[in-house]
Amino acid sequence: MKHKKYNISVEATLEVIGGKWKCVILCHLMRGKKRTSELRRLMPDITQKMLTQQLRELESDGVINRIVYNQVPPKVEYELSEYGESLESILNSLCTWGDGHITKVYGNKFDMLEESILNE
Repeated sequence: MKHKKYNISVEATLEVIGGKWKCVILCHLMRGKKRTSELRRLMPDITQKMLTQQLRELESDGVINRIVYNQVPPKVEYELSEYGESLESILNSLCTWGDGHITKVYGNKFDMLEESILNE
């Protein structure tokens, strides 16, 4: 099997957490386990199809764990894996930079951010 070569290491990082939704999902999971329905409520603009796809990719990359409970009705939760927890400092840095960017461009960041537990 031939392995992909990267120009720089950040490409490997972005391959795993890049895109519009993966970092948002990971930020929510940093606060604890979530069911799919909880993630949909926390991210109302994501489609169910996109959420499912992103969760599958994050699980495939070993960043999150999918926990299936053997019960009726079926229950599935997602959590950060130990490997995924290693992304916490990166995600916090992205949020800090985003706060500064919003303030620089728009002024008061709270005028530009949706009400969310992540924006407190």
